[in-house]
Order: sequence, then structure tokens, then C-alpha cells
Amino acid sequence: MVKRIKLRTLFIGGCITLFFLVLVVRVFWIQVMQNDFWHEKAVNQWAHTSVIKAKRGNIEDRNGSVLASDVPAYTVVVNPQVIAEKGIGEEVIKGLHDLLGKPEAELKKLVEAKDDSGNYLKNREIRNEGWKIDKELADKVKEFNKELEEKYSTLETGIGLITEQKRYYPKGTLAAHILGYTNRDGEAIMGLESYFNKQLQGTNGKLYYQSDGKGIKLPDSQDTYQPAVNGTNIKLTIDSTIQRYIEEAMQKAYEQYKPKSITVIAADPNTMEILGLANMPTFNPNEFWKYASDPGVFFNHAIKTRFEPGSTFKIVTLAGAVEENLFNPDATFKSGSIRIKGYGKPLYDQNRSGYGEISFLEGVKRSSNVAFVKLGYEMLGPDRLLQYVDDFGFNSPTGIDLPGEISGLVNPTPNNASENATISYGHGKVQVTPIQQLTAMSAIANGGKLMVPHVIKETTDPNTGKTTVTQPQVVRQVISEESARETGSYLEQVVADLDHGTGRHAYIEGYRVAGKTGTAIKPDGEGGYDRDKVRSSFLGYAPANNPKIAVYVVIDEPADAVGGGAAAGPVFKEIVSEALPYMGVPKVTTADGSSASGTGKTTSSAQRSAPDMTGKTMQEARKFLIDQGFDFETVGSGSSVVSQYPEADTLLAAGQRIYLLSQQSDQASIPDLKGQSLRDALEVLNLLKVGISVEGEGYVTEQTESTSNGKKLVQLKLSPINVYGEDIPVSAAEEEIADPGDTGG
Repeated sequence: MVKRIKLRTLFIGGCITLFFLVLVVRVFWIQVMQNDFWHEKAVNQWAHTSVIKAKRGNIEDRNGSVLASDVPAYTVVVNPQVIAEKGIGEEVIKGLHDLLGKPEAELKKLVEAKDDSGNYLKNREIRNEGWKIDKELADKVKEFNKELEEKYSTLETGIGLITEQKRYYPKGTLAAHILGYTNRDGEAIMGLESYFNKQLQGTNGKLYYQSDGKGIKLPDSQDTYQPAVNGTNIKLTIDSTIQRYIEEAMQKAYEQYKPKSITVIAADPNTMEILGLANMPTFNPNEFWKYASDPGVFFNHAIKTRFEPGSTFKIVTLAGAVEENLFNPDATFKSGSIRIKGYGKPLYDQNRSGYGEISFLEGVKRSSNVAFVKLGYEMLGPDRLLQYVDDFGFNSPTGIDLPGEISGLVNPTPNNASENATISYGHGKVQVTPIQQLTAMSAIANGGKLMVPHVIKETTDPNTGKTTVTQPQVVRQVISEESARETGSYLEQVVADLDHGTGRHAYIEGYRVAGKTGTAIKPDGEGGYDRDKVRSSFLGYAPANNPKIAVYVVIDEPADAVGGGAAAGPVFKEIVSEALPYMGVPKVTTADGSSASGTGKTTSSAQRSAPDMTGKTMQEARKFLIDQGFDFETVGSGSSVVSQYPEADTLLAAGQRIYLLSQQSDQASIPDLKGQSLRDALEVLNLLKVGISVEGEGYVTEQTESTSNGKKLVQLKLSPINVYGEDIPVSAAEEEIADPGDTGG
């Protein structure tokens, strides 16, 4: 018995010893042999990472008006467990349905949601109607929640709001095809938002820290901080006011003609800064999801649609003929139809019976196809004409800083007489984009320079404050300045001749307009043309003698096949007649003060005295000076004119500006004088009564403000301008190297 007890004791003791040895070995194995593994696992449990969200960059227009920015957003959530406990499900469903517009059946599923065990869930987001809503709607949800709290004497109703961020476009549809949009997950989908997404989104920061099991930060926490890099802010060349003029004029035409689409682009032809660009139909980027059934509204025709341009393409033929000294405006030809060697059928004018024996200038004004076949096919010849087509940039993208641009395509079959002849008036084997058309016309307006269009004016890194400005870029000199001026004078008569000019509907009283109409009959898909479907357009610039704005209007399939002159011309007129006064361009007036006609002799405002504007509101003064044809500039942001320079009744020198001060001189900020002549800069600064220091000769390229003895001092640095009249880089010169449909204005 004793022996058995001893053996049992020995066995139990052995087991305990063995267990202890195993435990010691295990502890040794974990703490010593696997020390690194378990230490890393522990650190991962202690360590936490907090993401510091980078701010997405703002997008502004040229004047600093915000077009896209991040704003607070709110997501509505419901707690089914609490709602069930309070017994207010029906009230919650009805109230949120009235506020958010979400169907009651879908709300019921969210409010009564349960897990697999039949227990009510705790938090459900209301998507999409309650997802990232704006503050106004969020306030209404809060008010509804407060009413429930008061009614049921509770602090918890099961309704809540999560504060987030979303992209907001304060001007709605304005410039939608330029801006694009980001979806509710913050992903950039199209437009500049997508094209410059990497720069706009920035880089999120991170904070690494250590905490205990309850999430409390450890006293000896080894923190690592990586700051967020906020996204780049972008300032566009777009002017919101001009963009609004464009979209309002388009809307009227869209309602009148009910076309498939309308596209309008406006630019400063001297720099190719895009002042406005729009397509219709359009969309509101704040509500992009509402257009899912019609994805075509997101398509940017301005840079992505290629089509036969019709008669607006005749500007290339005309410019080439002028440059080669082949265009004689007084020479005559027989209009109506023309036969070309190697093609059995005649080519016709839009008016097939013709206008009789007319001059080439009248042929331009009437948009005669016969005139342009003679100029382009017979005089220039196919090879030289195609060279000008290439030089004007129609076989390559313009390089505009927008995503998805395609190139035009002008590729007639060699030795095919009809294909090479019809190119001269914009039909057949000629496909162009709207942005190419505007860029080519701008080359005529600015003295022959083909330039790269752009919508980015400058970018600013908010982390460093560094600003990068987009410089205008000249691709090549296509035609001489003299040829451009002469070509422009003929295009001006297309508009100014109110009897024969196809562009007469674009005539603007008091402003000289140059332009060209186009009515391109569309292919029927079977090798012919459908005369009931046209693409109507107008391409022009103003003022013709000193271009400030170039505009292209194209209307795809207007009702009743209305031509370019009658349909697109008035759209151009409405936009430009509003834009020029807004830009401060005075009307041309005759000696008796009445508006001058397009090409008539004019008397400059140099013979007049400065009117008295002191005491008038800025709006009254601005309207008066524009109507009377005075050149002027405003200084300050006040509502009325407190002083002016030159003083009232002072005889104005040729081209002299009137400066209006709307604030006391010691309060007004110094305007940006870069690009101004020394005389103009001195006039402004004398008006503001500040000290002036001048270095160099020519035009103002830099200005610096400082204070000396309590008085503002402005230092001006002047530099001469280049041969093109502005500080624009110029690339090295390049070496010179199937029955078509009718077209007309």
C-alpha cells in the first residue's frame, strides 16, 4: 500500500516536473527563439496609424472666382436598434422620405435591417439620396431629428449625420465640360479634375503612435509624423462672365433649333487663352448621377468631335491665296458651277444658278464654292493647298491642355481631282475639330501666328507658395503679318456687307467684325449627302482692327437645316456684343458720336475731351465711356468715381486712356501694371499718388511695392517687347516644304 502511494507520488511529481520543463522550454522558445516575431506582433497591436487627409486643390477662373473646391458634406445614417426600441420607425421612414426623396420601401429595409441572428443592426448609411448631402439639407435633417427628440423626450432617435468632404461646383453647369467632376468616392472621372488629378489630389499625411489596449496613447510613444501635402490650386484662363454669356446664348439657340448639339469656344487670339468653352446638352457636376441614362452629355465635342467643316474652312484657302499673291479681289469669274479636269460632274455653288459674272471679293462675301475651287485647286494647286492645311495645324492636335483631344484628318487621295478640289471649300476628305478651327482663325487674327491653345493660366503650390504661369506658345508663323491683315479685311466684308455678305447676321453695331459662315451638308452614310441634315457654323473675331476675342459656333443639325449665317451668326453676335463691353473695348464712333459701320472711316476719340465722371457710380461711368467709345481703366473696388485722370475737359491724346479711381488714393491697391507702357503706368501711379522708380525702357515687365518714409513706393522694371508685340516664345521656323455636297454660308 505504502509502495503504491510512493509510486503514485513519484508519477505525479514526475508529471509536474515534466510539465514545468515543457513550460520553461516553451517560454524560452517564445521569449528567446521567437522574440523578434512576437515583438513585432505586439508592436503592431500597440501601433496605430491616423491618416491626415490632404486638401484637394481649388480650381478658379482667371479672376479668382472659385469653380471647384472641397466643402463639408454630410451622410445620413440610421440606427435600426434604437429606432426599434423607441418604436418610431414609421415616423422616421416618412420624415426621411419627405426630406431626402428616397422611396419609403427602401427606407423601411434600412430602418428595419437585422443580422443573420435576427438582431437589429446598429448603423446603416442612406445611399444615395442621403450620401454626402449639402449643409442646407443636413440642417433640415437635424431639425427633423430635434423634433423627434422633443416629441419623445429622448436624446437618441436613431438618426445621425457623419461629417465628410465632397467636391462642390458652386456655379453648377458653368464650364462643366472643362472642369469634369469627381464622384462621391472622390475619384476624378473626366475633364481637368481627371487630367490634373495627381496634382490636385495631393498626398495624404500620416501619424504613427502607440497606445494601450484601451486606445490611450502610451507615455513613451514613439510618434512618427508625415505631414499632408495639399493639392495644387489651378487658375484657369476661363472668364466666368464670358462663359455665362456663351452658355446663355447657346441655350436660346438650343431651344429654338433643337439640334443634336451646340459647341462654342472663345479665345484671346493674341495668346490663345481660352476665355470660354461649352457644349450643349450639358450637365451639372454636382448631380452627375442624374445623367446616367444619357452619357452623351459628358462628351466634349470641342476637342473630341471630327467633322466636315464646310465653308468656315475656306479661310485656309483664302489665306494661302493671299500669301502667295494669287488673290485679286477685283478679278472676275463665272459663278454657279465649275468643271475640273478628271471629274465628270460639275461642282456647284449653294445657289446652283449662280450670281453671274462676279468678282472674287464678292465670291468670298457670298461664300461661292466656285471661287474657292479656282483659288485653291486651280491657282494654289493641291500640293500648296495641302501645305497650308498642314501649316494651319489641321493634321495634328493643337496641344490644348484638356484630356482626350483628337486630331483632324485631311487626306485626299493623290491625283483624285474631286477630292482635292472640294477640300478648298471644306468638303470631302477633310475632317477637323472645333478647337482646330478656332486656332486657325486666331492665326489670321493675331498676325499669322499659329499658337497652342490653353486653359491653365497658372498653378500654385499651397505648400510652398510657388506659382507657375503658363506662357503663350507660338508653333509657327503660318502667313506674314501683312497677309493676315489683308485676309482679315476680306473676312470683315463677309460680315459688313449687309446686302451680299453671308455673315451679315453677325454684324455688331459699333464694332468691326471679321468672320466666315459655314453650312456643311452631312453625309448620308451611303456615299452621298443628306440635304436635310447640316452642320451650321460661324467663325470670327472682333474687333477686326485690334482683335480681342475669337469665337467659333457650331450647331449640329439645327431644325429645318438652317444655314450657318442665320443660325450660328446670331449666337456669335450675342456673345461678342456682350463680351466686348465687358472687356472694356470701346465702340468705334464717327465724328458726330454715332456708331460707325464695319469698314467705314472712323474718327478717333483723340479729338475729344475727357468727360466728367467724378461723382457718378462706376456702373454709370463704365456704360457711358463704352457707349461713347472712350478707352478707360478702373482702379479700386469702390462703387463710385472719386477722381479721374486726365481731369474733365482735358483734350485727350491719340489712344489715351481715362483712369477712374473708385477709392481714396491711400486706400486703393496698386493694380497689376505688367504689359503696360511707361506712360500708362505713370498715369495710373500718379492718380494713386505713390512714389515711382523706373528701370529700363519699353513696357512694364516687373513691379515691386515697398514703403519709404511712410509712403508707398512702386518700382517698375521695363523691357522692350519682341517682334510679335508681346513676350511670347516662338519656336524655330519650319521649312516650306462620291459626289461632294454643296456648301455655303
